Amino acid sequence: MQRIANLLVIQNGQVLLLKKPRRDWYVAPGGKMEPGESIFEAAVREFKEETNATPVGTHLKGIYTMMIQENGQNVDEWMLFTFAARGLTGKVFEETREGLLEWHPVEDLAFLPMAEGDRTNLQFAASQQGIQYGTFHYTPDFQLIKETIQTSIEEVNHQNG
Repeated sequence: MQRIANLLVIQNGQVLLLKKPRRDWYVAPGGKMEPGESIFEAAVREFKEETNATPVGTHLKGIYTMMIQENGQNVDEWMLFTFAARGLTGKVFEETREGLLEWHPVEDLAFLPMAEGDRTNLQFAASQQGIQYGTFHYTPDFQLIKETIQTSIEEVNHQNG
């Protein structure tokens, strides 16, 4: 099963997105995990490779199963681990072989062209507390068939500092 890690930086009410040339869809910078790599390491490495910057305050925001279905059959499946960061250091590339890097207001996540599952998980990562879990079922051309979402919020005990 393919494992993908992506990372959304939220800074000053804006998010850093990568506009992929294939569909002109927006995504959070990320990519395939390498053997033996943790999901955290993969998210940070892919972000650095695609942006030339280092994320600050990186934390897990979502774990997703992505299913491609054709004629009622599952034809592909992968896991997506979405991280968020509260900022970055370094000078961000304007363009890479992966596409164009652009800052957008968080609110733009509601209507920018992207896979609908990405919209669900990036909006959560940018504006909600906790961790989201889900399964997205798509057609081979990434039309959303169905999504199932759960969330959890960590309870913090502040008694001991």
